[in-house]
Amino acid sequence: MARYLVIVESPAKVKTIKKFLGSNYVVTASNGHVRDLPKSQLGVDVEHDYEPKYITIRGKGDILAGLRKEVKKADKVYLATDPDREGEAISWHLSQALKLEDKKTYRISFNEITKNAVKASLKNAREIDMDLVDAQQARRVLDRVVGYRISPLLWAKVKRGLSAGRVQSVALRIIADREDEINAFIPEEYWTLDVDLKVEGEKKPLTAKFYGTDEKKMTIRSKEELDEILKEIETAEYKIEDIHKGERTKKAPIPFITSTLQQEASKALNFATAKTMRIAQQLYEGIDIKGNGTVGLITYLRTDSTRVSEEADANVREYIAANYGNEYVAAGETGKGSGSKNIQDAHEAIRPTDVSRTPAAVKESLSRDQFRLYQLVWKRFVASRMQPARYETTSVKIGAGQYRFTVAASKIVFEGFRSVYMEAEEEKEKSNVLMKGLDRDTKLSKTEFETKQHFTQPPAHYTEAALVKTLEELGIGRPSTYAPTISTIIARRYVAKENKNLYLTEIGEVVNHIMTESFPSIVDVNFTANMESLLDGVAEGKVKWKTIIENFYPDLEEAVEKAEEEQEQVKIEDEVTDVICDQCGRNMVIKYGPHGKFLACPGFPECRNTKPYLEKIGVPCPVCGKDVVIRKTKKGRKYYGCEDNPECEFMSWQKPSVKRCPRCGNYMVEKGNKLLCSDGQCGYVENKENNKENKK
Repeated sequence: MARYLVIVESPAKVKTIKKFLGSNYVVTASNGHVRDLPKSQLGVDVEHDYEPKYITIRGKGDILAGLRKEVKKADKVYLATDPDREGEAISWHLSQALKLEDKKTYRISFNEITKNAVKASLKNAREIDMDLVDAQQARRVLDRVVGYRISPLLWAKVKRGLSAGRVQSVALRIIADREDEINAFIPEEYWTLDVDLKVEGEKKPLTAKFYGTDEKKMTIRSKEELDEILKEIETAEYKIEDIHKGERTKKAPIPFITSTLQQEASKALNFATAKTMRIAQQLYEGIDIKGNGTVGLITYLRTDSTRVSEEADANVREYIAANYGNEYVAAGETGKGSGSKNIQDAHEAIRPTDVSRTPAAVKESLSRDQFRLYQLVWKRFVASRMQPARYETTSVKIGAGQYRFTVAASKIVFEGFRSVYMEAEEEKEKSNVLMKGLDRDTKLSKTEFETKQHFTQPPAHYTEAALVKTLEELGIGRPSTYAPTISTIIARRYVAKENKNLYLTEIGEVVNHIMTESFPSIVDVNFTANMESLLDGVAEGKVKWKTIIENFYPDLEEAVEKAEEEQEQVKIEDEVTDVICDQCGRNMVIKYGPHGKFLACPGFPECRNTKPYLEKIGVPCPVCGKDVVIRKTKKGRKYYGCEDNPECEFMSWQKPSVKRCPRCGNYMVEKGNKLLCSDGQCGYVENKENNKENKK
């Protein structure tokens, strides 16, 4: 009997795939990559056509030995690694490491691990796609030359163990730029004004919101403006000027792609991007379902295509018709197109492999997190093939002298896809129905005003979900890179994650400064997005991969040499402080560590004494009068606190000023070239220049 060998990446897939194939098939795993560039050197021969030098990854020797034994016994070898560029590259590396040139070797790929998909892939076996392999080689070599040429500069300037990366450095810059925006943001005051109106014959009042005049919408900028408006409308006659009824629809969402799954899992389930990908991988590779054995529950998780196979589309429509009714089934095609212009359209969107396998049916076989993620994928896919939700809307315009107020209401008349799925940010919309019988002749009388002071808010700090969305919109990275990029900048402590938000740390600030100063093109968003387009060109067979490296490397080399020269010029000795080492009496010096600056004894290694470095900013504590110093949270986020902490609990995220607010007496904080009152309700702002003049 003929013997066929199927090599997959993950041992978890072995179990799932084995049961689909006959006894003459042997299924085994490579446990991911088997070859890579060496860790101890650049591994790219820049003198000879940028040829990469691949070696067997440490610890993979035994796996390769086992695979070679199986290859000898096999009549045919099927390489069944993941259906993306990285999977294609792993298949190529396997064929090289196992010397499969003389064997009947085929590449098979499937987007879902189901019997039909696996059997169909065997019928459609092909050769390894060298364009996809070369696109992955180009990405790997680019990342290697950037990391290995720039990282030593960071070690020399800051500390060992830091790293620069082609995509991670851009992600860091995006976060740093947002921090700058937030720090420079000056809040602006505005007011809202509502009026409660008694409707003739009704007990419940009607609440209307201030709109402006008949000609234009107005924003009330100050208490003075508000008082002026109130003065006029206090005695005004309130009358209905217009009632408009209409209908609006809310379209069903398209199925998940990698980035939207990561975003929604973050918002709805509070999952980090890395956790989302790890659990999705488990659902894709196969879960032991009671009564069914090991089953792959979702399609491939790294995709930027929203395409759905005809069979899956037909099945989900049947399911909707049977369980919700024909009126809920979407008309015609939905979810066409893709998440990005450059997709590998062999992929599908992320969807359940079998829509009839409902979350409730498999709940007992899944962990809590697996169940929650599967339910999210299942609901989104079913909703994507359903009718839009329909609302009946009513808007009322009310006149009061020269000013106008509005009332808006809507009620849902057809749930559509909302009967299955709502996004995390969308609250369950309550039907807000206006009282019946309102018309232009309805008598209204004012009962009371409700006024509220507000201040505009700065841009929000990035969350993992928001950063993934931005990277995708800017064309930086690809589905497989979002999670590892974010994990890297957090692991390197360039960024601290607190309550979902990402904050720049002191180390991150230093690294970003060096990168933007010395390597502006590498951290340039457009340059990086263009590089992604070129890599897509390689995958499509339009660009030679070494051409990209040839064009990129000389400029990188020149920038590194220039930075090294400048670094020699600016290299300074450790800054000596007036703090005396209490173990050996030397003056302690400032050093950088994983969390930023600290004090160390210059007598190292004989004396290993260290202390926290508390940098004074020359401002007395607004609470107790002692010095304000720069402190850091446990995760590395910078703030300003009293040197007498914990006795004095003063802290501020913004740098405090010596000046007190002339309006309310609170301390003021610096924001760009402005000083703001630290009390958000006061809202007093002045230019820093004024402050300098006052000091004089």
